[in-house]
Amino acid sequence: MSLLNIEEPAPARPAPWGTSHPIWRLGFRPFYLVAAVFAALSIPLWMAQYYGWLDAGAHITLGWHMHEMVFGMSTAVVIGFLFTAARNWTNLWTPREGHLAALVALWLAGRVAMAWAPPLAAAMVDWAFLPAAAWPLLVVMKKSNNKRNYFLVGLLSLLAIANGVYHAIVLGLLAMAPAVPAQAAILIIVVMESAIGTRVIPMFTRNGAPGSTPAVHPKRDMLSIALLALAGVSWIAGLPVWLVAPLGGAAATMLLIRLIEWQPHKTLRVPLLWILHLSYGWIAIGFFLLSLAAMALIPSSAAFHALTVGSMAGLILGMMTRTTLGHTGRPLNSGKAECAIYVLIQLGAVLRVAAALSPGAGHDHLLICSALCWTLAFAVFAVVYLPYLARPRIDGREG
Repeated sequence: MSLLNIEEPAPARPAPWGTSHPIWRLGFRPFYLVAAVFAALSIPLWMAQYYGWLDAGAHITLGWHMHEMVFGMSTAVVIGFLFTAARNWTNLWTPREGHLAALVALWLAGRVAMAWAPPLAAAMVDWAFLPAAAWPLLVVMKKSNNKRNYFLVGLLSLLAIANGVYHAIVLGLLAMAPAVPAQAAILIIVVMESAIGTRVIPMFTRNGAPGSTPAVHPKRDMLSIALLALAGVSWIAGLPVWLVAPLGGAAATMLLIRLIEWQPHKTLRVPLLWILHLSYGWIAIGFFLLSLAAMALIPSSAAFHALTVGSMAGLILGMMTRTTLGHTGRPLNSGKAECAIYVLIQLGAVLRVAAALSPGAGHDHLLICSALCWTLAFAVFAVVYLPYLARPRIDGREG
């Protein structure tokens, strides 16, 4: 039945805010909400520290900022998405109710610990989340023999290793810059984005953009993902520039070719689609910039903010809005709120990359405007989508 034909059921008595509440029925509900609220609060907090407006006390450092945007906010969305997707892939329940609430509590404890606890306590609490969340995914995949998606659990394991390396550096156990594991985690998530996007963006485009015929070439898709992974590994490993720069350029070029074949121009009237295409395109921009950074032509922060704000945050908001609408039984239609969210995050990405490339007097203005766009984008999502996430599906189905 088309979602457009679903009628709103009779109002039900609200459930108490225990583990029987609708928020605990499927992973996307609480994790999307806490991630959006955290994203909206953490960037103003970091900016306040960056400009010296925050009193000393909390551990709000550059390392905190890098860690929390990747291992905090982004992993919450990844886990929420994968818990929800794995339910569809396997027809088995991923964590819900008490189990889901416990995982969310562990994630929240990690955020508190990273800001205020001693480094060893913070490391123990924060690191535990990814293994605790990855294990039930592996269990349902093994039970259903869903071998096709084992690699996603593998990528979560790599994220856990990168997080462990970060904490080992902070604790003085490894002599390495904290930016290295943070950048490694960004590149792991980008590979995950590329793999999932390759599956769903052409399908969504075909189904949602009238007259579109996006081309899919499995071998070329695999080559593109492999090039992204190789370029990322070469950067993290500090390989010679003559290898890093061409690999980054080749990965970006291949991804751009694939994106063009998905016919993004056919999606201009469908915000739920163009946000996915545009955000996916930021991966190519990020790897082109990474090639330039390898040649010491630009700062690497420009490349990594293209990947984090443009691609990662853009795809996060695009997928959070789409999956929330779909998995709460609502029509896949975008309104003014969704358009505002998408425009704000893309404008924020442009401004943040421009700030990284502008060391002069305009840097601070660009940085503050970018932070404002980011904060508003996630705040609008949290406010508008809270009722969707906290209420039962309107079609009466579970989840």
